[in-house]
Amino acid sequence: MPAILNYLLYLATAVALVMAFFVIYTRMTPYDEVTLIRGGNHAAALALGGALIGFSLTICSAMLHTRDYYQFLAWAAGAMLVQVLVYYVATRLLKMASEQIEADNSAFGGLLGAIAVSVGLVNAGAVS
Repeated sequence: MPAILNYLLYLATAVALVMAFFVIYTRMTPYDEVTLIRGGNHAAALALGGALIGFSLTICSAMLHTRDYYQFLAWAAGAMLVQVLVYYVATRLLKMASEQIEADNSAFGGLLGAIAVSVGLVNAGAVS
């Protein structure tokens, strides 16, 4: 396959995966991130931003370290599962996560975002 087509395939797939992750993540949270962010809620923006960056780091690593498109897709699916599980576990361990985000507790949103980025980095390293 010509390099430009390979580039476009991986780029389109990666963007679609990030969009799918966005939809899954925002549907599994008990609050509406987009509405909260539109209202100026920094905590929601930090938590969601960290989750997107954490997932994207693993997608990037999968693109860099796999030569087969289907292997890339498998790693991406695994990365998505890990990020979703981390959110689930973190919010169960850190009780009242929903209330903290809705109350615009930026420190709590930053913590959730940092957890997501940290796990994304570790996950990305594991892929390599």
